[in-house]
Amino acid sequence: MSFRYKVILLILLASITRFVGLDWGQGNYFHPDENNMATAITKLNPNNLNPEFFAYGQFPLYLGFFTLKTLGVDNNFPNSILILRFYSAIFSLLSLYFFYKIYPNLIFILLLIFSPSLIQLAHFGTTESLLILTFATNLYIAKLIIKNPSIKLFFLASLCTGIAISTKISGAIFILPIVFSAIISRSWYLIPYGTLTLVLSLLLSPYNLIAFSDFLSALKYETSVATGTLPVFYTAQFRNSIPYVFQIKNIFPYISGWPVFIFGLLSIYFIKIKNKKYVFVVLLSCFIYFLYFGQLYVKWTRFMSPLFFVFPLLATLFLVRFPKWTILSILPGVMFFLQYLFIDTRVTASKYLIETIPKGSNVLSESGNVANIPVLPNNLKVNNYDFYEYNPTTLAEALLESEYIVVPSRRVFKNYSFNYYQNLFSGNLGFEEIKTITPISDFLLNPENAEETWSVFDRPTIRIYKKNNQLSFHQYKSLLE
Repeated sequence: MSFRYKVILLILLASITRFVGLDWGQGNYFHPDENNMATAITKLNPNNLNPEFFAYGQFPLYLGFFTLKTLGVDNNFPNSILILRFYSAIFSLLSLYFFYKIYPNLIFILLLIFSPSLIQLAHFGTTESLLILTFATNLYIAKLIIKNPSIKLFFLASLCTGIAISTKISGAIFILPIVFSAIISRSWYLIPYGTLTLVLSLLLSPYNLIAFSDFLSALKYETSVATGTLPVFYTAQFRNSIPYVFQIKNIFPYISGWPVFIFGLLSIYFIKIKNKKYVFVVLLSCFIYFLYFGQLYVKWTRFMSPLFFVFPLLATLFLVRFPKWTILSILPGVMFFLQYLFIDTRVTASKYLIETIPKGSNVLSESGNVANIPVLPNNLKVNNYDFYEYNPTTLAEALLESEYIVVPSRRVFKNYSFNYYQNLFSGNLGFEEIKTITPISDFLLNPENAEETWSVFDRPTIRIYKKNNQLSFHQYKSLLE
């Protein structure tokens, strides 16, 4: 097959893996971050562009809002979700071009097309795909600056960096490749680059300055959560986690697929550096990024998203020597993509509950998850118990009344050593498991063992239990204490 037809095929595959399945969830919206962004878009109108939401910048919100208005579409919640997901897919697609310009190899692009992490982020209406694009663009511009620095290149870099910062304040770290390339090329353009970047970041996210107190308050909150100085229930998984080791163990094997992860590690033996200056810029920029974000108390998968290209890049160095392993390398991504062709596990669970459980049954579920199981009919009495306020007495009372139990994800039982879960799973509470609804696996890896946001947003495993032995209140309580 000629190079031209290979490129056409890769573009087709990339488009399919990015755009097919953008309506996942079947009308239910399970991702809290995209829900917050969509809610902010619904608050915007031409007379008031204050989103009253500062966890992210205004650029992606304005992009979604003005696109809907240009199309003559109402900026309601479903439309806002869809436009955010559409742009994530677009940004993910565009980033492939710049990754190719960084390292022009079709195997590398094939691995990125079938990267589980990039496929997932393309389906999330969040900021990560845009941040990956701006980082990749800056890495490519740095390559051009080293060859032939010009004010035009620095202006383009200012635009990319300004977009990154106005998307998320942590995007400021994307100045690194531009700064390093400017130092190597001995360019004085860093001064106008920094000035224009600051101006653009304020123009594209103006309420960071206009409503500075609100912005600062949100920044302090997010920083406190990220550093662990403000403990919240949804960061419990990071207690006693080891910086850097956690990411290597619980993030990169899953987001890359274990073949790419292993081949990436093996590639170290085959590395031969040609363009030493540029390789230095890329490696140092990525290393500093990993060094900073890897040591934070909060180690969410998305914090590593700008580095998702690293293992596919390293694996390419291995695969160009052993190309027969390429098919194995893309298999995890193919399997991951297939999940978007099927009904969401929570919707499947709802259908099972509606069709199987008698009307009027008492169901014990959990609150504090990403979202409650949807589509539960009104004639089922659902108690979404707050396990973050665990109390053996109140839980024993709930178990007395409950005929069924739903465990909607791994979020609580993987992070809290409650006697409740140990006794539930062992059958000591008098409930037997009657149904387990699982997503497509991560190709021999259990997604529930990864950092939790890898699975709880779009493909949690759901367990359903039925009471087969009624215990007394005191028996329940003694088991729960």
